[in-house]
Amino acid sequence: MQVILLEKVDKVGQLGDLVDVKSGFARNFLLPQGKAEMATPSNIEAFQQRREELEKQQADALNDANSRKSALEGMTVSIASRAGSEGKLFGSIGTEEIRAAFESAGQTVEKKEVRLPEGPLRQVGEHPVTLHLHADVDVEVIVNVVGEEV
Repeated sequence: MQVILLEKVDKVGQLGDLVDVKSGFARNFLLPQGKAEMATPSNIEAFQQRREELEKQQADALNDANSRKSALEGMTVSIASRAGSEGKLFGSIGTEEIRAAFESAGQTVEKKEVRLPEGPLRQVGEHPVTLHLHADVDVEVIVNVVGEEV
């Protein structure tokens, strides 16, 4: 299925690219989220007329992400959780707990921006966590998990 990308999508293409994607990816993700349009002749013509406006929106989003990156860079948040004597947590620390910790520290971070490639945090200690703020902007922060012995 051919679509026109209305914004940069990781591992797919840039704004304005005419790309072939699987129909399920287009129907279930790209089209409902407004990241793409079907590549019909009328949509291609309409896109060419809106291209400047969309490029300005992309530049604004990138500038916003870069300003958030400078505010978050080098930041450390602490999360207290119950843990055993060996430092293993009872439960785990996931994206929602990390989002809440940043919110209590005064920074706005969405749950979907937190990347935990190795899964939830299950040990006491400092863990590097990547925040994916924009398709081109990632920032690494430290999450310090503090254990409360039972």
